[in-house]
Amino acid sequence: MTATALTDLSADDLASLLEQQRAAYAELKATGLKLDLTRGKPSAQQLDLADDLLRLPTSTKDSKGVDVRNYGGLEGLADLREMFADLLWVEPDQVIAGGNSSLTMMRDTLVYLLLFGGVDSERPWSQEEKVRFVCPVPGYDRHFTLLESLGIEMVTVPMHDDGPDVDAVAALVADDPSIKGIWIVPTYANPSGSIVSQDKAARLAAMPTAAPDFKIFWDNAYALHHLTEEEAKSADILTLASAADHPHRPIMFASTSKITYAGAGVAFLAASTANVAWYLGHLGDGSIGPDKVNHLRHVEFFGSPQGVRDHMVKHREIIAPKFAEVDRVLTERLGGRGVATWNTPAGGYFVNLDVVPGTASRVVALAKEAGIALTPAGSSFPYKQDPDDTNIRLAPTMPPLAEVTAAMEAVATCVLLAAAEKASA
Repeated sequence: MTATALTDLSADDLASLLEQQRAAYAELKATGLKLDLTRGKPSAQQLDLADDLLRLPTSTKDSKGVDVRNYGGLEGLADLREMFADLLWVEPDQVIAGGNSSLTMMRDTLVYLLLFGGVDSERPWSQEEKVRFVCPVPGYDRHFTLLESLGIEMVTVPMHDDGPDVDAVAALVADDPSIKGIWIVPTYANPSGSIVSQDKAARLAAMPTAAPDFKIFWDNAYALHHLTEEEAKSADILTLASAADHPHRPIMFASTSKITYAGAGVAFLAASTANVAWYLGHLGDGSIGPDKVNHLRHVEFFGSPQGVRDHMVKHREIIAPKFAEVDRVLTERLGGRGVATWNTPAGGYFVNLDVVPGTASRVVALAKEAGIALTPAGSSFPYKQDPDDTNIRLAPTMPPLAEVTAAMEAVATCVLLAAAEKASA
């Protein structure tokens, strides 16, 4: 039976729906659920895929004869950099392999820019009257938190299916030298699932900017996290920027956090060779090298770039059914009601749910009271302020499939109840 949109219901039918949802919600609370869809963590089943790491490495030297137990090698193990250079479509001398967190590399890059300026800066960013970043929304909350912690102001542009609104970006950066950068998650963006097109990437790489040291923070966190057999390829931002005579504009980040062990993977930075030397020059003041034992462990575990790709198929087999279940439940419960829209991502770790404007906070609160933890409403916007109070990020990867079903049934009830409340007010 086709559902009727709330806007098409009579007053009596709307009142009846509201009572039905209140009853369903009371029943939901009585079940005593305790479910968590707050963060995009790999499940224990996914982590198990990498347990052979615990028995590696089998050697103390890499293929170049480097003793991984000793100091040195600030740029990371050559074998690992070569492997991931192939996967990220860059040259090995453009890649740094670091510790387990790409977010740490992002923070360090921002701090170095603030303290020292970049290779193309006129002065340290901290000496500017104001520093601002363009943030496509909805976007990744940790990016926004990092900027806020460093006193960097944020201005927003809409994120579309093929990337940010580049006309809006171009208008912002053309005449304002305080705008020093932009965050981009190019493939299966968090949380929208957007894939930045080659055309938009080329425009970002080439557009005139008032700041001579404008940076694209290209966080390729989900480049290999496909949910279908048709695998999207990230735009080659480093080549595009170099061709546009802005070789130092992009700085790419990636990691194996959702590939091997979330707490013991390897993070990567890729950029122009001048940017690589700049980063290592500052890093070297406080580090004598990364965990090369872990680097070698990952080299032996994967064997080759194709080994990484093959490993990611195993991840897809575990998590793709969970995303399919999210879509099934939302479609069955909310389809045709006019109370929500959501994406069906081809990769990444999130589903982007938009509910009736003005009700996202209410949905999250209702869910919390019923035992379902959701990411706080507004988290996908700078300063946690969603102007329409409409966006909710769903993270279905960590719970078992049965819990995903229970959680989404509960979320659907909360969405319907909040929508019926608002329509009846």
